[in-house]
Amino acid sequence: MQKAASTTTEKANGAIAPKQTLRNLAPYTQGTSTVEGFAEPIKLSSNESPHGPSPLAIAAYHETAARLFRYPDGRQTALRKAIADVHGLDSAQIVCGNGSEELQLLLVRAFVSPGDEVICSEFSFVMGRIHAEAQGATIVTAPEPKFRADADSILARITPKTRMIMLASPNNPVGDYMRRDDLARLVAATPKDVIIIYDGAYADYVDAPDYGDGLTLWKQAPNVVVTRTFSKLYGLAGLRIGWMCADKSVVDAVERIRTPFNTSIAALAAAEAAVRDVSYAVSVKAHNARWLAKLTATLRGLDYDVFPSVANFYLLRFDAEGEFTAERAADFLMKRGIIPRPVSAGGPAGCLRITVGLDHENEAVIEALKEFSAGRARKQAG
Repeated sequence: MQKAASTTTEKANGAIAPKQTLRNLAPYTQGTSTVEGFAEPIKLSSNESPHGPSPLAIAAYHETAARLFRYPDGRQTALRKAIADVHGLDSAQIVCGNGSEELQLLLVRAFVSPGDEVICSEFSFVMGRIHAEAQGATIVTAPEPKFRADADSILARITPKTRMIMLASPNNPVGDYMRRDDLARLVAATPKDVIIIYDGAYADYVDAPDYGDGLTLWKQAPNVVVTRTFSKLYGLAGLRIGWMCADKSVVDAVERIRTPFNTSIAALAAAEAAVRDVSYAVSVKAHNARWLAKLTATLRGLDYDVFPSVANFYLLRFDAEGEFTAERAADFLMKRGIIPRPVSAGGPAGCLRITVGLDHENEAVIEALKEFSAGRARKQAG
């Protein structure tokens, strides 16, 4: 009898193994959320909004309790209209998802086949890379020589096999952004059969005059898709809700594989209220801008290497070895109940990423890092 051909899912050492494209993937590592000895530590490791959601969003969330036995609106009509009204878009160009991450997954499934190449800007969201590799794509990394997505770096890596480009602006963990002119040049020079995913998870915080949010690029370039989230400025990380804006041809492809009820009643209602509460969003953004500037100036004054950021976090670079490494700094902060995010392989070496927090949280970080830098100064003086 002829032996059956092996499949992508096979037994290995008596156990069922995943398909080949998954075997070298490591699960996403979340930021630390607890510190031994602190009931309520200062958690600045996940870029969550310390302000929480708008009071209107919380009220809308509670109002859904009596309707939890009903399926949500699979067409997402009210939320899509709210997003379109606030951002000046066409609701037909919008799709909502279980976080923007799910939408990136759907885009990869819709447009990427095994053997295709996907270009990932160096500091783009790691889950996009994971989805593409799981799909069987070859990942091509475009370095960010200035620590932000670079048009020339990406364009130099496009080949006939390129099917998708992924970049984040602002990026994470650095916090810098691609300038509007560079984005326009990238879009103009990219073949029109290559999908560009422009991840704007932190776009709501940006005021820079040379920043382009990309939300209307689909009008002249149907291959551009912008993904956004309610997890950051709007404080709805726990509800997992995001959205994308794209040409109808891309929307149609995503709708063919989107599950009918991928967004919950509570998430849809809270997000609709949140996006319409413009004054609350403005106040959160203003707090972030004020403290980001103060933290950057203060920490640079203490001789810290602070990367430029326009997001709701800042990145600090420490010594490569010795007593004042990022690892030692993280341990120093954790012992004071402050949780930063060590960057390790996900960004520039030897760095900590810290979220902009509430007033007292930011003051606590400054005082702790002042103490840490004083130890370094004493060491150098000795």
